[in-house]
Amino acid sequence: MTASVRAPVSPHVLAWARERSGLGVEELETRFPKLAEWESGERTPTLKQLEDFARATRTPVGFLFLPEPPEEQVPIPDYRTMGDVGVRRPSPDLLDTIFACQQRQEWYRDFAQVTREDPVAFLGSLTTSVPIVEAAEQIRATLRFDLGERGRTWTDALRTLVDHAEELGVLVMVSGVVGANTHRKLDPEEFRGFSLVDRLAPLVFVNGADTKAAQIFTLAHELAHLFLGETALDNADLGEAPANPVERWCNRVAAEMLVPLAALGAELSPDAQIADELESLARKFKVSTLVVLRRVHDAGRLGWEEYQTAYRAELARILEILGERSGSGGNFFNTQPARVSKRFARAVIVSTLEGQTLHRDAFQMLGFRKFSTFEELVSRLGVG
Repeated sequence: MTASVRAPVSPHVLAWARERSGLGVEELETRFPKLAEWESGERTPTLKQLEDFARATRTPVGFLFLPEPPEEQVPIPDYRTMGDVGVRRPSPDLLDTIFACQQRQEWYRDFAQVTREDPVAFLGSLTTSVPIVEAAEQIRATLRFDLGERGRTWTDALRTLVDHAEELGVLVMVSGVVGANTHRKLDPEEFRGFSLVDRLAPLVFVNGADTKAAQIFTLAHELAHLFLGETALDNADLGEAPANPVERWCNRVAAEMLVPLAALGAELSPDAQIADELESLARKFKVSTLVVLRRVHDAGRLGWEEYQTAYRAELARILEILGERSGSGGNFFNTQPARVSKRFARAVIVSTLEGQTLHRDAFQMLGFRKFSTFEELVSRLGVG
């Protein structure tokens, strides 16, 4: 019998891959009983074991042969903060999501050049020197998202904002998982969204694992970045005052766009307890209760410390609700086009039907494997 080929790997790199994956030691040891010995250097995994370990930890197998752990960095400007401290180690899920979106953007840019699409007009049309109310009014008007245009529910409002942004040329991708893999769920506490600027293919990604109300604010925040003409990764956190001036501006503009202070003042009862009005105001403006809290603070009805206390309590309540939600991914034909952008999906379908893109490549970009799925998606999106 041929002896198994052992892989010469650094124990430090194996430990780095485990920590990077976010998986617990016990969870990995059920699949790799000798993991502790590998990390101590007492034993060396076989090549097959190393390949399995790479898949389990979502690590490029080539990384595992490096003498020292690589310094992985987010490939776009990272504005995320936790108490104004930058988040330094990106998860494999975040990195894979950014890379996938960059690939889709590159493909769509080429498609837009071939089909002679016009550059997106509003991109870079604002600067942070534009007053908050003026900027918010311009974005709201451009996106046709006044209070009377938001529908009856948060889902209606999110769909409307997505559709109007896509009509203007933005690829909007809303997903709570990596690709179409429902076992790789994205963590809203790591990031809530990002924007990728391109004159022909501006892209916004929104973490769909968050609540619908929170997704609306994230989308508004990322669209503000596009109006500035800036690429950025954010957590769009209203509980802090970001040190970065661009983040502060985008937060304030998104909040004013969604909940104009003038309109809020007309709705706030002067003597009512704020806690009693949170839900009704959130329903009125189709935003999260956290956004309402922030606007109440902006209106001078809550001091900063009182606001932060209320914000933390409300955030804890929302996170508990998120934790109790079922893991259902919904209907594939409803969710997958939203995950990759309906605008992008239609472009891929058109290019494939015209023979410009191979079916194999189209299936890979759209997140499925069967021709019957492609046919159904063509029908659902009304292409052809």
